[in-house]
Amino acid sequence: MEYSEIYVHRIKSLCKKRGISVNKLSNMAGINQSTLDNIVRGMTRNPKARTLHKIALAFSMTLSEFLDFPELNNYSFDENEDEF
Repeated sequence: MEYSEIYVHRIKSLCKKRGISVNKLSNMAGINQSTLDNIVRGMTRNPKARTLHKIALAFSMTLSEFLDFPELNNYSFDENEDEF
């Protein structure tokens, strides 16, 4: 699984667990629906921390809590990937 797919899976699973749609999440987070749709569809592969923070708050989580899950914690970056 690619890095960007990991947090997409996290968003989708939290939406499913809480019984909310991606559209409702965008309203709750105060971000444009198109922004969240682009993240979920994989068109935006590296969303800004500010956007992820807003999503986390919509789930009543801190950014740390939102990003603290096994799939992300166990992810290993290839040595060949560009680092920024």
